[in-house]
Parts: sequence; structure tokens; C-alpha cells
Amino acid sequence: MTAPDRAALGRGAEDLAAAHLQAAGARIVLRNFRRRRGELDIVALHHDTLLVVEVRLRSSDEFGGSAASVDHRKQRRIASTTRQLLQLHRELARHPVRFDVIAISRRAHDRAGDACEIEWIRHAFEMRG
Repeated sequence: MTAPDRAALGRGAEDLAAAHLQAAGARIVLRNFRRRRGELDIVALHHDTLLVVEVRLRSSDEFGGSAASVDHRKQRRIASTTRQLLQLHRELARHPVRFDVIAISRRAHDRAGDACEIEWIRHAFEMRG
């Protein structure tokens, strides 16, 4: 698969995740917040909680699936980027922050991605130190 194909799949997964969050009553605040050392896929407000959502797409559950791919190193990068976000957008810092993962699994027989399973993992990890 080429890089543009992978990027299009990633955008599609983020679009699905954003729609899933919105259907649950969340308001998308930012998408693809980038800094030198990391990126936040989706930042949303759900009730009074600021959700920092990592979107993971996998075509199979081999090697632990989508959620398992958010390892400690990735968690540290997300937490660090979140600190930068809160410094730049002070109005968001008044909300409690929760780190979630939306795992989207495509069925192996469905290359188009039409048959997806969406799992919203709330409190997937915590920001440390």
C-alpha cells in the first residue's frame, strides 16, 4: 500500500471516529493538532471533559489489535503534546482531561473498509508527570 493510500485510510478512520464521538454528544474542538514531537488526532468536549482521542486503524487483531498499538512511548508523546495544547489554548485547561482510544478494525475480507468495528476505549491511559 502506498503512502497516499495509507493517509487516505487514516483520514477515513479519523472521520469515522469523529462521527462516532459526535453521535455520542461530543463536540469536536480540534483535529490533527501537530507539534514537533507529536500529534493529537481528535480533541473533543464531552459534557465538561476534554477528550484527547487517539484513533487506531488495523486490518486485523494480529499483534494485539488497534488499542494495543498505543504503547507507553506513544502515550508519553500524546501526553506531552496535550500539555502543549493546554498551554496554547488556556480556555481548554479548565476542563478535566481524559485520554481515549477509538479502535477501528477493518475485516480482512473487506478492503474498502465498509465493514468496520468501532470500539471506544474510555480512560485508555493517564497523563503522568
